[in-house]
Amino acid sequence: MDLRLNRVDYIQVGVTSQKTMRLLPPLGKKTTQKVAIADHDGILTCFGIKKGEAVPVFKTLPGQKIARMDLGGAAGTPQEKIFVCSGSQVRGFTKKGKQFLTFEANLTESINAMHVSGADLFVCASYIYNHYCDCKDQDYYLSGDKINDITCLSTENLTHLVPVLACQDRVLRVLQRSELAYDIEVPGPPSVLELYKDKGEEILYGTTDGKIGLVEIGERSAATKWEIDNDKKKGGILCIDSYDIIGDGVSDILVGRDDGTVEVYGFDSSNEPTLRFEHVLSESVTSIQGGCVGKESYDEVLTATYTGWVTGLTTEPQKAEAGPGDEVRMSKETQSKVEALRAELEQLQVKVLQGREQYQQTSQSSTAVSAVPVFSINDKFTLCQDDASYSLTLEVQTAIDNLLLQSDVPIDLLDVDKNSAVVSFSECDSEPNGNFLLATYRCQANTTRIELKVRSIEGQYGTLQAYITPRLQPKTCQVRQYQIKPLSLHQRTHSIDQERPMNRLSLVGQFSFAEIHSWVVFCLPEVPEKTPAGESITFYFHNTFLGTQLEATYCKGEGHFKSDNISTISILSDVLSKEATKKKINLNISYEINDDSVSHTLNMIHPKLEYQLLLARKVQLIDALKELQVHEGNADFLIPEYRNILDESANLLEEYKKQPAHLERLYGMITDLFIDKFKFKGQNVKTKVSALLEILDNYDLNSLLDFFNEA
Repeated sequence: MDLRLNRVDYIQVGVTSQKTMRLLPPLGKKTTQKVAIADHDGILTCFGIKKGEAVPVFKTLPGQKIARMDLGGAAGTPQEKIFVCSGSQVRGFTKKGKQFLTFEANLTESINAMHVSGADLFVCASYIYNHYCDCKDQDYYLSGDKINDITCLSTENLTHLVPVLACQDRVLRVLQRSELAYDIEVPGPPSVLELYKDKGEEILYGTTDGKIGLVEIGERSAATKWEIDNDKKKGGILCIDSYDIIGDGVSDILVGRDDGTVEVYGFDSSNEPTLRFEHVLSESVTSIQGGCVGKESYDEVLTATYTGWVTGLTTEPQKAEAGPGDEVRMSKETQSKVEALRAELEQLQVKVLQGREQYQQTSQSSTAVSAVPVFSINDKFTLCQDDASYSLTLEVQTAIDNLLLQSDVPIDLLDVDKNSAVVSFSECDSEPNGNFLLATYRCQANTTRIELKVRSIEGQYGTLQAYITPRLQPKTCQVRQYQIKPLSLHQRTHSIDQERPMNRLSLVGQFSFAEIHSWVVFCLPEVPEKTPAGESITFYFHNTFLGTQLEATYCKGEGHFKSDNISTISILSDVLSKEATKKKINLNISYEINDDSVSHTLNMIHPKLEYQLLLARKVQLIDALKELQVHEGNADFLIPEYRNILDESANLLEEYKKQPAHLERLYGMITDLFIDKFKFKGQNVKTKVSALLEILDNYDLNSLLDFFNEA
């Protein structure tokens, strides 16, 4: 990392959505650029920076929440017209703030993605894509899954405009007019698309699980140039831009993540992206742009955050200089700024005191009505592939006081390094109230973002509720609900290994395509809620915990499910028959059980179980080894294996603490597998479970396989 950037905070607006801040083109070379930003209050603000202060150019009146912003203009002219969308309406403003366009797209849902190119306007709402030219309807496309973003290619090499949609099912869909030309599989659900400025046919994408890639788009096929994995488990990507901030003549990649990380990737001699700069803000980065904002000739990375802060990371060196005795002297400009801020702070404190007094007086009168303060929450509940856990991220526009978690299904709370809140558990009785978890997080002052991790058990399904209380007066609370699905640890994938030994479950009955699709949505995560177009559909899944797989194919009147794990088939059979019974639909259910799949699943569990048993044994030895070390004065007399355990003791304890009940979880899966194997043969083997647990306590794979075969 060889890039030095200094942070400058410019201005705060209201809460912002993804991609709602843009830099207007500069008027001349190396002159500063104006900033346009839109927020949830419906206000579009345009400002410039003079002497480090934000100077407004224009500000619109409040209105409906603004979801996206793009810049446009006639082809070949500076793209300085500002387009914003709110609800199903698109409005256009000049750089001076004059509104010249109001276009009603007449969509039933709100627009969540937009791209402007010359006279062409491309908008997306959930599953629908629309293309308008001069505000006249041109093309329409219904996507198979939710559309998260859109961009459009127009270069000499392509004969027409090529729209590209980023869809939730881990696919980029490339369109030709109203038809799908082809699709590109990407390693995670794509959340953002951006044209790479150096090459017209290349598109940058970012995924919700933090991966970045570059694809070259042709008319009939695409090629992936490179991908950057998320090895350090940083947040998901919310915004990307390309701009030469390093100054080597090649556009660098600027990235903003939902955990507040800002990154700059440059290119090495072999044209591979390498991380050159990283800075962490305290909240999610919703927009990022490269340009010249604060001072002429100094480039900077400009970011907008969830609560509306516009922050620059500038190449301009900081003014502070070390003098005699290494005391930092402030320039006159900085001193006057500090004094102005102090005066403003005093005025605000007086206003707050006056407001408090007024509130106390009015609240004592009989006619007073208490108003509940409204606050925005940005929440995300996603399955992490690496450790088969769910990550729950909550971000509030004001400081969080406390958070209460309640669950009616058994789940484990896992440790998160970034989380500084103090957690306390309450005893709960699962029988009368259905409470399996009651946990309270008390947050430190000024915490606006909290991240938690939970792990569920497949086959146990229900609801996780989060009660969020911010530091506001009068006290108020918002509740958010998250569904834990029966096959909660399964994740969508593009294909599966058909060579594995598979078990089959088939359903036949008087049900519609929409009904069976709603049952599959109830059972499995990452399935689009909208019934797919066409007469039948196939989805592929893999289990993030065990690595087993599932194929679901269904249409009106029948459904077929294949998995190499008997327990997956058993859970599906139970839940689907329950859902059908609720609708009074009679199901004809048949099974094909492959005995080889049981030993195959046990072989997949084996390395995980062996690792956890070894970890537990090592952790048990740590205290005794430490005592020996103290007694003998050193550890030189120990065999290398034990010395290694002592050296690694901190890491081993940390890992053991991060994986509570991991061993019990694996024991539970093997027990379920044992019971399910014989359930399909019509035998009840619950009396033999104690013998199975004895074998697990003295674990050996061959003796376990023998027990399964002989039972």
